[in-house]
Amino acid sequence: MNRRKQIELTPEERTAFVKNALTIHLCSNGPHGYPHIVPMWFMVDGDGAVWMTTYRKSQKILNLKRDPKVALLVESGVTYDTLKGVLIRGEAAVIDDQDTCVRVLMGIHEKTAGSFPEGIGDALRMQARKRVAIKVTPKHFASWDHSKLGGVY
Repeated sequence: MNRRKQIELTPEERTAFVKNALTIHLCSNGPHGYPHIVPMWFMVDGDGAVWMTTYRKSQKILNLKRDPKVALLVESGVTYDTLKGVLIRGEAAVIDDQDTCVRVLMGIHEKTAGSFPEGIGDALRMQARKRVAIKVTPKHFASWDHSKLGGVY
């Protein structure tokens, strides 16, 4: 078996790793031909789509309206034997709908905080007025977990 196959995460491992991550890096195509990479809080829905929100007038939204192709990266590890990651290539859709933004903000808040304090719905609805949702539909995955090599590199 080649090394690429040895370190690849299974679909179940990949799903769990991405869902449990707090931050994902969103890479869109910038206006001058350079990648535009930003860390984002996010959630994953039951169909495997990755959702996030951002300000309606942000650079990433301008980029996505021009070119919806994106890459998403979740990674961990600080030494070679602990490197682990998932790269997702997909198509982004910008959804300008306040209810959708509130739903995504609630999902992200639940994931990061675990509970909903009194009045959080109203606060998130206020935030959502200036925001849009981004839905990334995955098309291709690459993954690695160097710990699977068992110390042989």
